[in-house]
Amino acid sequence: MTAERIAEIRRTTKETDITVKLNLDGTGKCSADTGIGFFDHMLDGFARHGLFDLEVKCAGDLNVDSHHTIEDTGIVLGSAIKEALGEKAGIRRYGNFMLPMDETLVLCALDLSGRPYYSSDLQFTVPKIGDMDTEMVREFFYAVSYSAAMNLHFHQITGINNHHIAEAAFKAFAKALDQATQYEPRITGVWSTKGSLDG
Repeated sequence: MTAERIAEIRRTTKETDITVKLNLDGTGKCSADTGIGFFDHMLDGFARHGLFDLEVKCAGDLNVDSHHTIEDTGIVLGSAIKEALGEKAGIRRYGNFMLPMDETLVLCALDLSGRPYYSSDLQFTVPKIGDMDTEMVREFFYAVSYSAAMNLHFHQITGINNHHIAEAAFKAFAKALDQATQYEPRITGVWSTKGSLDG
C-alpha cells in the first residue's frame, strides 16, 4: 500500500495569506476561495478533471489588483504538488493531454523532472475574463512550474473564445499532471538515469 500523497502548506506575506491543501489521490473535490470568481472556477476545473482534492483559502490585497493573489496561489500550489510527490518513486513522471473545448484545442505537456521551465503560446485577446486579468494565466502557471520544479509547456492549436482558452489550459494541465503522478507498476524507484528527480 502506498503512502498518502497529501500536502498542506501555508504562506503568509504582507500581500497574501494563503493555505493550500492538496491530495493527489482524491476524487475531484474542491473548495476554492480566493476572492476572484473566475480564478476559483479555474481551480475547481483543475481539481475535478485531475481527480485531485483541493482546498484553497486566500486573503490577498485585491484592493491593489489580482496579481499577488493569483501568482502567490501558484507558488503555494506548486509547493504542495512538490511536497505531496515526495521522492517521486514509481511515478510515470511525464504527462501530456490535448484538451478540446468547443472551438478551442490546447495541448499541455509536463515533466516532473525537478528542473523548472515554462513555455506557453496561449493567446488572449481581452484584458479580463470575469474578474481575472488574462495576463495572470501565464503568471499562475509560471509560478506553479517553478515552485513545483516541473517542466511545463502549453501550446494553443486553435481557439477564439478567451474563456474556453483559459479553461482548456487549466483542464489540460490537470489531466497531464494526473497522468504524470500515476504509478507505473514496472518502475520501483525513480524514473531517471541519475537516480533522482531533484534537479
